[in-house]
Amino acid sequence: MEKVKMDFDMLDLKKSYRDACKDNDFLKLVKELGVSEEIGMKYTSKLENTVLELNNCKGCKGLPFCKNQQEGYVDYPELADERLYFRFSPCKYRKAIEKQKAKKITMQDIQIDDKRRAPVIKYFKELLTKLEKNEKVKGLYLYGNFGCGKTFLITALFSELEKRRKRCEIVYYPELLRDLKSDFDDFGGKMEYLMDVDFLLLDDIGAEKVTEWSRDEILGTILQYRMNNNKTTFFTSNLSLKELEVNLAGSRYEVDEIKARRIIERIKCLSTEMQLLGENKRSN
Repeated sequence: MEKVKMDFDMLDLKKSYRDACKDNDFLKLVKELGVSEEIGMKYTSKLENTVLELNNCKGCKGLPFCKNQQEGYVDYPELADERLYFRFSPCKYRKAIEKQKAKKITMQDIQIDDKRRAPVIKYFKELLTKLEKNEKVKGLYLYGNFGCGKTFLITALFSELEKRRKRCEIVYYPELLRDLKSDFDDFGGKMEYLMDVDFLLLDDIGAEKVTEWSRDEILGTILQYRMNNNKTTFFTSNLSLKELEVNLAGSRYEVDEIKARRIIERIKCLSTEMQLLGENKRSN
């Protein structure tokens, strides 16, 4: 009897998913994500919510008019380990505000009473001293728990660097991949800029859906160029480099493990790994 009930439940899930796929926007989303029917069936209602929020954004005139669950964000999925993980991705209006805020952050805004930040602050000071002496500087691979201030700290450093006429760019890595996929007309220009900018932060690396394209063609290309041309590169992640290597492999195939290891070696060449732990500042 229990098995019969489970079979009926599966049929209901399949019907709901297939009905949802009749909507062109829904079908477009699952194709972009590379979601199989088996996975999509489990997340039909959440995917429908993402489609609703994306459609809300199409005609939106600004944050005061936002109709989404969280103002200025879309609850957007990423596929990993045969599961969909949903996280709030900022819209263009929210990104514009955050960019303006970032410009106002300075090194003086860093709270030095938190001893867990001391190694990072020390690293920044040493980097600035090396720059004054025209010495080669290495970036930072800063990893730790969600909301502990990784991006905030590097943003403060970049504000200081911009005062010294250095070109700096911060990109949220999962969003960058979506932008590159959707705008092939300017693909070459965006890639060239990211490869050549003086200081680059790839924010939240490891949160993206790993594909051969994102790993080898995008990340690998950017890192190889920056490594060859001594371009200082920073990274933030919730994963250690060891965990990131497993994530980038994405499968048990030996070729993927080798390619993932190459990416990690490039990151190690460009940056120093450092862990940052702390309370979730975003929940306050």
